[in-house]
Amino acid sequence: MKAARSNMLGAGTSNNKVKYSRLAADDEGYIDLQFKKSPPKVPYKAIALAIFLFLIGSLLIIFGALLLSGTIKVEHPDRTIPVIIIGLLVFLPGFYHLRIAYYAAKGYRGYSYDDIPDFGD
Repeated sequence: MKAARSNMLGAGTSNNKVKYSRLAADDEGYIDLQFKKSPPKVPYKAIALAIFLFLIGSLLIIFGALLLSGTIKVEHPDRTIPVIIIGLLVFLPGFYHLRIAYYAAKGYRGYSYDDIPDFGD
């Protein structure tokens, strides 16, 4: 049992290809590189989808409002409410993600491109 255990321990250390370096004693073990932020990755596809949803939702809301007000004559006016509801359901996520993208692009505190779902480029 001892031979098998020492053989397993020895096998793990013989294939070790990790390179180590000593840390400087005067900086308390911290290096500046570990605090450096990488540049933000902009989710272009998600922003394009948000623009699309925003525009389609806006058009549906405007079209539904025109139908509801009677500017556009329809045979069944009770069917105009679903157009407005669908427009709102499409408009809201598009507006929300565009707002996050805008504030992240301007560099406002608390807003990041990480808050926008990405499609895994």
